[in-house]
Amino acid sequence: MWFEKLRHNAVLLDFVERAGWSAGQVFFATLLAGGTTSVAHLPWKYAITISLSAAVASVLLTGLQYLTKTTNLSFWPDVVVRLGKTFLASLLASIAAAGVFNVVEFDWTTALNVAFVTTLTALGKGLLARSKDPLTVIPEAGNESATVPAQPARNGSGPSTLSPVVYERAISRR
Repeated sequence: MWFEKLRHNAVLLDFVERAGWSAGQVFFATLLAGGTTSVAHLPWKYAITISLSAAVASVLLTGLQYLTKTTNLSFWPDVVVRLGKTFLASLLASIAAAGVFNVVEFDWTTALNVAFVTTLTALGKGLLARSKDPLTVIPEAGNESATVPAQPARNGSGPSTLSPVVYERAISRR
């Protein structure tokens, strides 16, 4: 029972972490792609709209990943899945922010540039977040303050900025 509560909290934190990073990366990429020299002329409203849309797309794509039980991946497959989801979320957010979508008049160059820059920042974040410690400490059942000896984590790393223990709880299939 206590583990299920901890797992639900860990999964919620995983959703929040992924949506937050997606929104931040898209916001940064949109402002970077804005190409103006003055802060006053940056596309602030568009950047906020597209970043919120990317967060929603990230939540939906992460939910799909959890429903299909494809969360417990080793480091590189996890990074590749996250990069694909980031690219897709950014592109979908650009389409959503465009209002009425017209495939001919849509600014594909800007949308793809934003998606590419967003994906590059996601790769950088994933590499920087990679845990070097191959061991995690898991609380003992019924007593969260006591711990059992360290147990090997899933390949010892993950592209998440959550703590390795929380991330392991979120992606485990127990």
